Amino acid sequence: MRVGILDIKIIVIKLYWGEKVKILVIGGTRFFGIHAVNELLKMGHNVTIATRGNTPDNFGNSVERIIIDRTNAENMKNVFSGRHYDVIIDNIAYCSNDIKFALENVDNDKYIFMSSTAVYEPKHLNTAESDFDGLSKNVIWCDRYKFPYDESKRQAERALWQEYSSKNWTAVRYPFAIGKDDYTKRLLFYVEHTIKEIPMNIDNLNCQMGFIFSDEAGKFLAFMADKNFNGAINGSSDGTISIKEIIDHVENKTGKKAVIDISGENAPYNGEPEYSINTDKANTLGFEFSSLHDRIYELLDNYIKLICN
Repeated sequence: MRVGILDIKIIVIKLYWGEKVKILVIGGTRFFGIHAVNELLKMGHNVTIATRGNTPDNFGNSVERIIIDRTNAENMKNVFSGRHYDVIIDNIAYCSNDIKFALENVDNDKYIFMSSTAVYEPKHLNTAESDFDGLSKNVIWCDRYKFPYDESKRQAERALWQEYSSKNWTAVRYPFAIGKDDYTKRLLFYVEHTIKEIPMNIDNLNCQMGFIFSDEAGKFLAFMADKNFNGAINGSSDGTISIKEIIDHVENKTGKKAVIDISGENAPYNGEPEYSINTDKANTLGFEFSSLHDRIYELLDNYIKLICN
């Protein structure tokens, strides 16, 4: 893979001379995309957000806005004709065609793809970047509905590894993101069902699992914008926790007792094995993730107040 040193040098020179780096964020109006944009603005970059235009934002006049249909190659070509960006941060690429439509229609020096630890088959304790080989199977060009989420992300990465190896790209792999702004409400599920004593079917109660906080997920994407790094890199909060530990905390705080029953509602993290995510590469670049245990109980307490009030 080409290292893309010249492109990174141009970005670094711009930063040295106080020039604003032009960054396109595809997505960026919810969850950790918002944190990424805020961090980029704090760093002084020139930020454009490209979305469907359906979700309002609070960035005011600090960003340029572009409306796109990123699943339509012709639309992407027309919208971005004549535009150049130093960096693209793509929060909403889910499949190989999404990668193709971005890289073949948007002129850029560096492309950052928000991937997922779902690419690992399977995750395990100390899962490292080399545990997924983007060259081992041929890429299949597909839209985001052709395969389940995990396989779609694998196809997206295979497109990068196999078809765009000469490009300057980074694939950031995250486990489940959590935070007060988590619209998926997956972690909230366990809190609410425990407090309301709604039966849950949980198939991995004692498995240790990794997570990342939404604010750090955004900050790490912004951090990678000017780094001389190509290939895959993991991001994850430091440490792991089990669903049992989460439920135990809620029970101790509320006096309620979780109802765990095979006939209950299927829990959102079912099917996840015991795993942890190795972040040595990120640490080497100078990014230190916060401790999962230092922050998750405060988040759980916030959810408890939300349900009990």
